[in-house]
Amino acid sequence: MHPIVVDLDGTLIRTDMLHESALRVMRDKPLDLLRIPYWLARGKAHLKSNLASRVAFDPSSLPYNQDLLAWLQAQHAAGRRLILCTASDRSIAEPIADHLGFFDEVMASDGSSNLAGRNKADALEARFGRGGYDYVGNSSADLHVWQGARRAIVVNARAGLARQAGRLCEVEKEFPSPALGMGMLRRVLRAHQWLKNGLLFVPLLAAHEVFNGDSWIGLLLAFASFSLCASTVYIANDLLDLESDRTHPRKRARPFASGAVPAWMGVVLAPVLFGLSLVLGSRVGPDFMFWLLVYFAVTCAYSLRLKQLVLLDCLALAVLYTLRIVAGGAAAGLPMSFWLLAFSMFLFMSLAFVKRYAELQLQIMNGKDKAHGRGYATADAPLIQMLGINTGIAAVLVLALYLNSEAVIVQYATPELVWAAVPVMLFWVSWIWLQAHRGHMHDDPVVFAVKDRVSLLAGTTFGLIVALAAIGWTW
Repeated sequence: MHPIVVDLDGTLIRTDMLHESALRVMRDKPLDLLRIPYWLARGKAHLKSNLASRVAFDPSSLPYNQDLLAWLQAQHAAGRRLILCTASDRSIAEPIADHLGFFDEVMASDGSSNLAGRNKADALEARFGRGGYDYVGNSSADLHVWQGARRAIVVNARAGLARQAGRLCEVEKEFPSPALGMGMLRRVLRAHQWLKNGLLFVPLLAAHEVFNGDSWIGLLLAFASFSLCASTVYIANDLLDLESDRTHPRKRARPFASGAVPAWMGVVLAPVLFGLSLVLGSRVGPDFMFWLLVYFAVTCAYSLRLKQLVLLDCLALAVLYTLRIVAGGAAAGLPMSFWLLAFSMFLFMSLAFVKRYAELQLQIMNGKDKAHGRGYATADAPLIQMLGINTGIAAVLVLALYLNSEAVIVQYATPELVWAAVPVMLFWVSWIWLQAHRGHMHDDPVVFAVKDRVSLLAGTTFGLIVALAAIGWTW
């Protein structure tokens, strides 16, 4: 029987190891990026070898094409020889072949020869003879290989590639690529996270300037700018956190981690989104632009390093939430209240601890001792729970002190009524932590809150109390 030769990048796995190696070097050894032009000048194989030598990866966590994997296992069981033949460096190809356990041979780039396109076709013809093998590939570069193959198996390919391959040899089988529709784009952008940017409107509501039309126009532009900026950082974070996401029971389904969307698309999309964010932000005003850039800088610092540091990661998350409120005040031209900022920091610190506590609980359930890519051990969960509950209560205490200040008497027609907001907030903070303790918490407590009926009822009640106190209502 003719052997089956299998390509790696974009075929056996739904990603490209060269792209992933470059992303990991950028995250872990950014100064080495300056060497890339020198390595590339000595040949693409030399570049791949140097990038591969600077990163470690777990073959078991890669996003394999499961349908193709099942077919290959069946072919191996039927007695066919399987050869992994890839342009990736040998130091990457061999661990993958060892992990899968059914490849009889590995052919790969070796630092001097780049086994791609015509080079791969020549190597296979020299090894098996013209027409002496079946080839599994996914890209137009594989047309050179199919020209010398007996049969083609086309995987995860663009429209029309199978037809082109069919002109060169018989196409035995096709494995279609997943559709990239609007739903996938929303997941890439994490559009549901844009809900958090509703915090931009908090200063307008707190200052009772709801009917200020000019402020609304600026805030709507600010919302769009912040949302695009947030999506930029979410994409960058997902690209830099691929391996960690793949070890997480839910995050491994994210578009880049699962391989549903190739990493290069994220690399192209992120700067485009950031450019659009800056264009919109410049229309709002210089004060808003300053806070937008501060937000971007802190999010980048969080993605690159702060999220790995115990406690500082939660503090950074609380700052990022609070920065949205500060930016909203700048967009609306409203001064920031100490009470509002203090309340925000304590409340969002508590929610950040909820997020980490929920992640640690999930790791405990999966029998792990620590959270991958984070500085926490699962044994830290009780301490994180205690810190989170305390900061949540502190937020309620700040709210209670604010409601007893002179500012309330001036702004609210019925200040006594607004005191009822305190037990509502106290209930909600307690409810959130109860759900986290029971293991019902989503990875993101804000996303949980907008889907949770009890949280929505508490939020509605809180808003109604504040509104009635503002317009005046007696009983």
